[in-house]
Amino acid sequence: MKHLRLNYLLVLTTLSLTPEFGHAQDHVFGGWAGWFNNVRFSENWGMNNDIQFRTGKDWNTNSLLLIRPGVNYYVNTRQTASVGYAATLVTSQLPVAGNRLTEHRIWQQYIINGDLLRMPTQHRFRLEQRFLRRPDETVFAQRARYFIRGMIPLSRPLGERFERGAFISLQNELFFNIHNKAALNGRLLDQNRAYASVGFRISSRYDIEAGYMNQFLLRNAMPNAFTHIAQIALYTRL
Repeated sequence: MKHLRLNYLLVLTTLSLTPEFGHAQDHVFGGWAGWFNNVRFSENWGMNNDIQFRTGKDWNTNSLLLIRPGVNYYVNTRQTASVGYAATLVTSQLPVAGNRLTEHRIWQQYIINGDLLRMPTQHRFRLEQRFLRRPDETVFAQRARYFIRGMIPLSRPLGERFERGAFISLQNELFFNIHNKAALNGRLLDQNRAYASVGFRISSRYDIEAGYMNQFLLRNAMPNAFTHIAQIALYTRL
C-alpha cells in the first residue's frame, strides 16, 4: 500500500511540473489564508464563495484581499457549472502614494469530479474576463485556467468512502492569457501554481489543511518570479 501511495504521489507531482522559461528569476515569499465555501440549496442549485487574504514578507506594501462569490448549477453528481464575480484589492499602499490596485472579474467555470487511479480527483476549467484598474489606466483582458487536484486519504484505503481523518492533497493550476496579452506579460502562459498540503477532514462538511505553494510567474520586461507561499485553508460544504 505504501508503494501504491508513493506512485500516486509521483503521478500528481509530475502533473504539477512546468518548464522553466528563461534563466533569470526572482525568488519571493508570501503567506495565503483562504476560506472556500459551497452551499447547496436544492438538487440543482447552490452557491460558492472564496475569501482569500494574501501577503508577502512586507505586510505594509503588498497585502491583497480577494472575494469571489458565484452561483452553482449541479449538472449531475460529478459535474457542476458556475458563474460569478470576483474582486481583488491591494490593501496596502502602492509606491505611488494614495493609489491602490483593484481588479474586477466576471468568471465562468466547469468542474468535473472523478477518480485517477482510484484517487478522488477534481478538474476545473475556468474563464475570466478581467478589468484591471492601474494607477494610470484601466485594462481589459481575458484568461483561461485549468486546475487539477487529487486527495489521498491516510486513514482509509483508496476507493472507500472518506468522511473523517487525515489526508494529503496535491494540485496544480495553469493560467493562460487568451486576450490582450500585450497588456500583461505578452505571452500565452501567464503562471503556474503547484501546491501540496496535509489536512484533516473533520466531517463530510469540513476540511482544514496547510501546505506549500510554488507560484511561477512569467514576466515580460522583468525576470520571471518564483513565489514560495505558505498557505492555510478551510473548506466548508453546507
